[in-house]
Amino acid sequence: MGNTDTKLNFRKAIVQLTSKSQPIDASDDAFWEQFWCEHNTPVQDVFALVPANEIRKVRDVMPTNLATLCYKATERMVRAVDNSCRTQGEQQTVLNCVRLLTRILPYVFEDVQWKDFFWSSLPSGSEKEETGSVPLAQSLLNAICDLLFCPDFTVIGYRKSGPEKAEELNSIDSCEYIWEAGVGFAQSPPRNGNMDSRRTELLKLLLTCFSETMYRPPTASDEPNRWIVHFTSADNRHALPLFTSLLNTVCAYDPVGIGVPYNHLLFTDTLEPLVEVCLQILIVTLDHDITSNGPAQSSAYIHDDSTIADNLFINYLSRIHRDDDFQFILKGVTRLLNNPLVQSYLPNSTKRLHCHQELLVFFWKICDYNKKFLYFVLKSSDVLDILVPILYHLNDSRADQSRVGLMHIGVFILLLLSGERNFGVRLNKPYTATVPMDIPVFTGTHADLLITVFHKIIATGHQRLQPLFDCLLTILVNVSPYLKTLSMVASIKLLHLLEAFSTPWFLYSAPSNHHLVFFLLEIFNNIIQYQFDGNSNLVYTIIRKRQVFHALANLPTDAAGIARCLSNRKGGSGAGTPSGGRTGGSSQGSGSRSLAGHDDAADYQQRKAALTATGTGSGSVAGDESEEDRIVTRTAGRLTLRDTDSASEREEDARIGDEDARSDIVEESMEGSRPAQEAEPGTLKATLLDTPNLAQITERESAHPSDLASPSTPDVPVVPEKATASDEEEPEANGTKKSTGTDSSPSKTPSPLRRSVAQRGSLRVTPAPVHGAQVKQWQPTPEWVQSWRSKLPLQTIMRLLQVLVPQVEKICIDKGLTDESEILKFLQHGTLVGLLPVPHPILIRKYQANGGTTAWFRTYMWGVIYLRNVDPAVWYDTEVKLFEIQRV
Repeated sequence: MGNTDTKLNFRKAIVQLTSKSQPIDASDDAFWEQFWCEHNTPVQDVFALVPANEIRKVRDVMPTNLATLCYKATERMVRAVDNSCRTQGEQQTVLNCVRLLTRILPYVFEDVQWKDFFWSSLPSGSEKEETGSVPLAQSLLNAICDLLFCPDFTVIGYRKSGPEKAEELNSIDSCEYIWEAGVGFAQSPPRNGNMDSRRTELLKLLLTCFSETMYRPPTASDEPNRWIVHFTSADNRHALPLFTSLLNTVCAYDPVGIGVPYNHLLFTDTLEPLVEVCLQILIVTLDHDITSNGPAQSSAYIHDDSTIADNLFINYLSRIHRDDDFQFILKGVTRLLNNPLVQSYLPNSTKRLHCHQELLVFFWKICDYNKKFLYFVLKSSDVLDILVPILYHLNDSRADQSRVGLMHIGVFILLLLSGERNFGVRLNKPYTATVPMDIPVFTGTHADLLITVFHKIIATGHQRLQPLFDCLLTILVNVSPYLKTLSMVASIKLLHLLEAFSTPWFLYSAPSNHHLVFFLLEIFNNIIQYQFDGNSNLVYTIIRKRQVFHALANLPTDAAGIARCLSNRKGGSGAGTPSGGRTGGSSQGSGSRSLAGHDDAADYQQRKAALTATGTGSGSVAGDESEEDRIVTRTAGRLTLRDTDSASEREEDARIGDEDARSDIVEESMEGSRPAQEAEPGTLKATLLDTPNLAQITERESAHPSDLASPSTPDVPVVPEKATASDEEEPEANGTKKSTGTDSSPSKTPSPLRRSVAQRGSLRVTPAPVHGAQVKQWQPTPEWVQSWRSKLPLQTIMRLLQVLVPQVEKICIDKGLTDESEILKFLQHGTLVGLLPVPHPILIRKYQANGGTTAWFRTYMWGVIYLRNVDPAVWYDTEVKLFEIQRV
């Protein structure tokens, strides 16, 4: 700990920087040395002794002094490298320089006039005149990288026999000093807590250098970041050992260790801060746009050798290919991702990590740059070890406005995985609950878990999750052809969503609401056509809820009918709506908000109201009740999704023997789970870019040669399909294997982005307007309704009902059945071979790399890094421009 005198001298020196009337001479070594020599000032003290207002004052009033301070601190680090940083005094000086620069740099980046300061040459009067042409930034980066492999400072020295035998730091082979065994390195060096801490401090400075991106507006965020370009280029002779050290340190970390309870409370873990900063450096350096040599072009999103060769980190990551290396990375990521889920009988006895957001971004980047790794993950059931923690975080974060970004990254990863057939197949593995989640108890597979969590998000999530609904349903569409057996709980959840989203007033309330119904119908069609045999629960639920499909087939398309549907809603026919009778894009919302904001809010209210109205009953009143009560009404603890059925429908159902059947099941949450919590008031959150439109982030792969526009997404601008011939057999359709052909339109043109800067300076990435400029009051027309109603893919389901309903009714009457298990048994042994329409081709919407998600990830990633670095709070209270920091 620095004693009082040295702290006082340090503080006086800081004050002198602003108080002197003349700039302090750069050659006045006695003055400048006060900042880093002869004292050990911990980083927390440096941040306290160098307040933000004084750094800004020096920058604005005495810029020469600030420039000299940065230059002198860098020069001191370079000199330490030249001396191989052997003595304890030299090492302490380096740490003091690192702490001071970490404190100052964000305020240099804050001011646009200082943008090129670090990229200008050193003053020519310096001792190192021969390197006058090297920019200050490169000198600093090279010194940090050298110091990260400095024997006896940050790595264990091997050659120890007198000072003359010590290696020169400038010529050391850093590949011999990689920090951890793993990819490309076999030995695991002994751990040393002091070295861990020094590496952490050096990497924090590195991250601070890279954070210049935070101080650019979103519109300029894809300009190359020169710090990262140099660090990941061949000019950095340590690029390979650094990449390997960072990767192996993260993937080898085991926070639980030998599993002694409470060990994390007894010993300081110097490794956790190191792992976190390694992870943050990795995800930042793997940002493709920022490290390309020019502004991002749409073609640059195809990660080929030419676009990633310049960034050695991306290059190395994309070239990993050994199964052992893939296993090491996957095991490391799943171990850390599952850490928050680890339960023990002793509360708080195991260490809990908080870097899951960075881990998910890292997993996304590996899958994006290394397709072999993605296929390796999907090759076995290991992918489920990624799926379960993602679903846990999605479910846990759904009510928390400060974790919207986490919800997005989780959904984006699942969208990426769902584009691969193997993912759908793996979901059939039985799920045994190991972690309590606030969802209904069920017995079934990982597919049931996926559907149940998605239903919970759509039904009880907050308003800002609404742009994700299309993505959630797309994931379910992608996996649906492969789901062998859905549980009754999951079947009811799917039908509940359809029942909610197919109410006429909801369909007519906004121009894109009907897309949700198309997605849901596509899910049902895929399962009926390709997995009919094992899905008697779903077939049974469809038969019970057949009125929903009949109502869809008979939607009113005349102007009077449309008006009647909307006026019924306005009149409050759905007793339990939180929207207060608001309809469509109606202008009854808060007129003072921006148009986009109002549309989102109104759209959210319609969806929420639809989900509530399907369970309308006596107890359902707007707004304040618990979130479960908002979706469904409960009668004596029983879940009822059927209260809206008419008396005649109930009688009809009774004939099938299910008057009191399973959709009135008792819904209990898992034991030990707690409801999703809202953010604590005052929680800080970083703003995000708008969610890219589904049509921009997916491309449709179809085996149907004449499929020019998918029936599932009418009126949505789509990316033309890519020609793909599947080399695997598709699932059986009505007992026949389906061969795949190629698409007739192989051309692939990226959808252009329309970018407009909103008031708060955030970048809105939106598709070109679909229905012209949307005015506040949107009015459905008969032509518009007819345009999509005629395309509703109802034929398969109607045929199923036509065949099975009479059979089920007959068996009930003949045998006097009242027990649904008998009906399920009958359906299990039934077959529709030869009775259904010709099977439709399977249509997969695959994620495609695009500018929208790249920009979104960059903003999200830096927002996470800003908020997670609190000790010291490197960027707190600086004027970042990439996002805004708000309080919940």
